[in-house]
Amino acid sequence: MILYSFFMSSCSWRVRVALRAKGIDYEYRPINLLKGEQRGEEFLKVNPMGQVPTFIDGDLMLTQSMAILEYLEELQPEPSLLPSDRSQRAIVRQICEMINAGIQPVQSGAYARLEAIGGEGAGLAWGQEAIDKGFTALEGMLAKTAGTHCVGDELTLADCCLVPQVLNAQLRFKVDTTKFPIITRLHNHLVKTPEFADTHPEKMVDCPPGFMAGIAAKNAAEKR
Repeated sequence: MILYSFFMSSCSWRVRVALRAKGIDYEYRPINLLKGEQRGEEFLKVNPMGQVPTFIDGDLMLTQSMAILEYLEELQPEPSLLPSDRSQRAIVRQICEMINAGIQPVQSGAYARLEAIGGEGAGLAWGQEAIDKGFTALEGMLAKTAGTHCVGDELTLADCCLVPQVLNAQLRFKVDTTKFPIITRLHNHLVKTPEFADTHPEKMVDCPPGFMAGIAAKNAAEKR
């Protein structure tokens, strides 16, 4: 099995967490999005969409993180990342899609274009608004479902999606996530667990030394 990934890709981190949780061995192949490697001829032969994550299992190629997560769940059902209860499974998938469809693509989709049209900061403001709106709705949902994890007290696909999105909000879009106490509590607990700690962007081979700390320090300095 092969995972094409970029260390800062929140969608790729979701998949890394699931692979770690299920103990599935795979080959990590970094694709540097900042250098445009996703548009290179060799990678486009693998995935014509030029996106990460891209997951290869034999002759099967999957390109969307949620499809990959569902595939891994069926490939290796234990430990399960979906609750046994039908209603709870639906809630997990709903939280996943609130992030996967309702926040992440909205924050990022128009970023470059808005920066070009509206000037520096326009894309950032758009992303912050999208995240604030999405996190407000998500906070309300989690108030009804969260224990130590997004849904109850066991790791699910919802957690795989939440933690990477929080880091994305904090580092890339400079959102004060402490405005969302449940999201903050869950993130602070989950990010220390092996599934997230071992697959954290700064642990990836393609993460330059000091990269994450440098962004955090820059953001902190701008707040002063």
